[in-house]
Amino acid sequence: MKLAVVGGGSTYTPELIDGFARLRDTLPVTELVLVDPATDRLELVGGLARRIFAKQGHPGLITTTSDLDSGVAGADAVLLQLRVGGQAAREQDETWPLECGCIGQETTGAGGLAKALRTVPVVLDIAERVRRTNSDAWIIDFTNPVGIVTRALLQAGHKAVGLCNVAVGFQRKFAKLLDVVPADVHLNHVGLNHLTWELGVRLGGPDGEDLMPRLLAEHGDAIADDLRLPRAVLDRLGVVPSYYLRYFYGHDEAVRQLRTKPSRAAEVAAMEKELLAMYGDPALDEKPALLGKRGGAFYSEAAVDLAASLLGDGGGAVQVVNTYNNGTLPFLADDAVIEVQARVDRTGAVPLAVPALDPLYAGLIANVTAYEDLALETALHGGRDRVFKALLAHPLVGQYAYAEALTDRLIAHNREHLAWA
Repeated sequence: MKLAVVGGGSTYTPELIDGFARLRDTLPVTELVLVDPATDRLELVGGLARRIFAKQGHPGLITTTSDLDSGVAGADAVLLQLRVGGQAAREQDETWPLECGCIGQETTGAGGLAKALRTVPVVLDIAERVRRTNSDAWIIDFTNPVGIVTRALLQAGHKAVGLCNVAVGFQRKFAKLLDVVPADVHLNHVGLNHLTWELGVRLGGPDGEDLMPRLLAEHGDAIADDLRLPRAVLDRLGVVPSYYLRYFYGHDEAVRQLRTKPSRAAEVAAMEKELLAMYGDPALDEKPALLGKRGGAFYSEAAVDLAASLLGDGGGAVQVVNTYNNGTLPFLADDAVIEVQARVDRTGAVPLAVPALDPLYAGLIANVTAYEDLALETALHGGRDRVFKALLAHPLVGQYAYAEALTDRLIAHNREHLAWA
């Protein structure tokens, strides 16, 4: 089995390699190709990746290349984990929206739109090149904004599934609080990428006992602290929203906080510099503890499980993925991309049934989906007017004066990545 990782020079990659090494019985990789144009980073990451495999006795071959076409040739699956513009572009996404009093964040709001506009054309070019070399390859997208990028891939006819680590993170967190193994925890996870709620936490499967009330009663303070939301919000809702809902439920407070501290991009850039220095140490043969602060926790386990389901011969495992709605949420179009539990096998992902949603959640999902429709059109066709309309539609913007000012800033800061600008 051959896998290719586009963006293989990312400091995330040793997390992925560690998962491949530990879970080799689940996903028997024989060849792994790390693809990245940044050859200096790639060699550091590739060297550590080989040492991790060697230490854990994994027989698979790890190679590195800056040549995309040769790297993905013959691959059974291609994982996308790229960041167009690097941390410098992320720094901009997180700062210029704050000038207008709006959230500065790389996956939602104005910064998220900027990232989508930079990313979608690049990902679609990569996917077309994958299709030319191997039309049967699955594309697993971990590149943000995952929902919009995955929809672009599916809309272009690619075999693609989107992946995020939010759900697997909640699964591991809840399992620890409940003192059970993660595999026993089934989440009623529903929404869009980075706009999800855990409506229930069940043991043993979708029909098991719902332990959400117990979790909130016994561990509500700790959960609320992790989400940076007041405990009272969780108690009144009776659900656990994703971390990203704080930008919607506490927008103004979040803006004030973001204005008083260094951006997350600056923190990550400093961390990456330290990580790359570690990766260059020939004695290092495991992922360093610092990587746990980089983000992407449990990404490797989710990626292994998803790739194993898409490429294996099993009956179909249940996993949280990003895929076509196809009637799952009746208030959305079939070709909207949602993030829910789905049964995954060699034919793809089929969402499990979702109970009727409270309008509190359905309304916000519908609103953000409308924005994502406009964002994708903008990414595909460009134009200042399309940027403005997408921003005006986003609930984190929503005012014409903000949308006008943000449009000017978005284009100014991203001109080199926008072919139409």
